[in-house]
Amino acid sequence: MSPAQQCRSRCQLRLGMVALACALFFSTSITQAQTATVTGKIELVESSKQKKAQGASPSVVWLTPLGANKPNSADAMKPLNPPPQLVQKNKSFSPHLLVIPVGSAVVFPNHDPFFHNVFSLFEGKRFDLGLYEAGSERLVHFDQPGISYIFCNIHPEMSAVVIALSTKWYAISDANGEISIADVPYGRYLLHAWNEHALPDTLQSATREVTISPDAPALGLLRLKANPEPVLAHKNKYGRDYDQPSPSSPIYPQ
Repeated sequence: MSPAQQCRSRCQLRLGMVALACALFFSTSITQAQTATVTGKIELVESSKQKKAQGASPSVVWLTPLGANKPNSADAMKPLNPPPQLVQKNKSFSPHLLVIPVGSAVVFPNHDPFFHNVFSLFEGKRFDLGLYEAGSERLVHFDQPGISYIFCNIHPEMSAVVIALSTKWYAISDANGEISIADVPYGRYLLHAWNEHALPDTLQSATREVTISPDAPALGLLRLKANPEPVLAHKNKYGRDYDQPSPSSPIYPQ
């Protein structure tokens, strides 16, 4: 190859690299420009007075893509690894609320010096871990999307919630009820809202279609009517009222 041909080849290679860099830059810019940070606010109100409920617990909001906006398999959420824990300590679950990708497992370690019997038989994932002693643990796979209300069959004061989602666009509200979901592609979504103390019909009515666009990146204020009962009552795993514990029993301590 002559010197002139070598020079021409080098120039063509450089031009090709510049063109590729420009294409990647503009492609990235377009992709970034087609997403938004979706914001909003959740307010739990007393059903009769539309007054803000005191001591409201965290809310969860998530967006399920619709139509052509549905993600492909490469964008699917991956199960958490290592799996998160719902620790039983001092007759309570920690954390009380856990949001996970569907398909994830959750470990239930018993850090109390007595037995527990964790179960969820009402919605979402149904399971009964039976009695297990201090220092041991159990594992549950949440293989379907849904909301699981979790209790202990021995201690009625224990409760937790696991929400398994098939979308990565979700947020848990802060202390002021504010939510923020980053990098949401423009398009159509089904909006879901949840709060442990919201009335079921309110949660159902809050589910609606929304369109995220450059002109509409915010969800605004979402009001959820609160259950008038401050503590949500529940039965044991047999559907009966809880038995009174025996003071002398190592399994059923006061």
